[in-house]
Amino acid sequence: MDLSKKGLSISPSSTLAIDAKAKTMKAEGIDVIGFGVGEPDFDTPAHIKQAAIAAIEANFTKYTPASGTLELKQAICNKLKRDNGLDYVPAHIVVSNGAKHSLVNTFQAICNPGDEVIIPAPYWVSYPEMVKMADAVPVIVNTEETNGFKFTVDQIRRALTDKTKALLINSPSNPTGMVYSREELAQIADLAVERGLFVVSDEIYEKLIYDGYEHVSIASINDKIKEQTIIINGVSKTYAMTGWRIGYTASNAAIAKIMANMQSHATSNPNSIAQKAAEAAINGDQDIINAMVSEFVSRRNYMVKRINSIPGLSCVTPNGAFYVLMNISKFIGSEIAGRKINGSDDFADILLEESRVALVPGSGFGTDTHVRLSYATSLQNIIEGLNRIENLLSKVNIA
Repeated sequence: MDLSKKGLSISPSSTLAIDAKAKTMKAEGIDVIGFGVGEPDFDTPAHIKQAAIAAIEANFTKYTPASGTLELKQAICNKLKRDNGLDYVPAHIVVSNGAKHSLVNTFQAICNPGDEVIIPAPYWVSYPEMVKMADAVPVIVNTEETNGFKFTVDQIRRALTDKTKALLINSPSNPTGMVYSREELAQIADLAVERGLFVVSDEIYEKLIYDGYEHVSIASINDKIKEQTIIINGVSKTYAMTGWRIGYTASNAAIAKIMANMQSHATSNPNSIAQKAAEAAINGDQDIINAMVSEFVSRRNYMVKRINSIPGLSCVTPNGAFYVLMNISKFIGSEIAGRKINGSDDFADILLEESRVALVPGSGFGTDTHVRLSYATSLQNIIEGLNRIENLLSKVNIA
């Protein structure tokens, strides 16, 4: 029997694959240090958990409107005004089962077969696959490490065709941790308005930002770009709520209606209890984020300094999220433990097998000369993991 050609073209998530392998090894009693999946290692704050418990006790366990409760949508509107200076009403908001679901809804809502979506590389592993799931074509623009892994207006212009429908921005970025400035976003916004392009703005890491950098939503640049922008956000990273699966979009009403209609058939509503928890998170004390950010800064500083001290390795300092993209290009062509390193997959596999360190190969992010390490783990684990990496690589003759 023939299976879906589109389905067969979709690659598995490399971040989840490496995490699964590491967890299997741990279950077998092997001591593995995991730098893989991007998930805060903090507990969900108590007041958020209490809101969920209260929802259960109040029997708030039935269907809600497909696109989310009015109360949560209003909380999101208030947040967008408070944090981003953006005016939306509940009709512009669609609450989904995580920001991943929000992205899938977005591409399904704006793309027709053959449309092109410009994505800067390195990119989060799921972006190209989500575009393909919408019968559209991902157009990858390779960025330069010397430019902080950010694409420029000139690069975007060179990638434009008469089929270009949208471009994607992720700031702060997974996997690079880079942050676009207001000036850079204004230039991109001008081009998007000039060419009538949608902008899909993934802002899930907006609160995890360091060194005095400012998160700017491209939708806040002016009213014209706001009308063409679909903001993607959620509660997973900011409030350590990855398993609660609540994401949301903010867009013009026409796009929101399409997404709400699609979601009503695909999943019905987001989890009712998790919606109450998300409402408490967004409306509650935001100072709880500060302690998490402070800890991430300490871990990042150690990881960056240590990586740059290991011969053959290097990285740039990320200004947001909780990832370091480590340059391994000097090891490509070398042998480690009798195995030749042809790219990031070999490097990651050998590190896991020989040093019991799990990190994510850059091939899934569109860069085979890098690997991604998450510092959403304890400093103790970071120190031990980097010790293991250095011990193994110290025996290698760099090609």
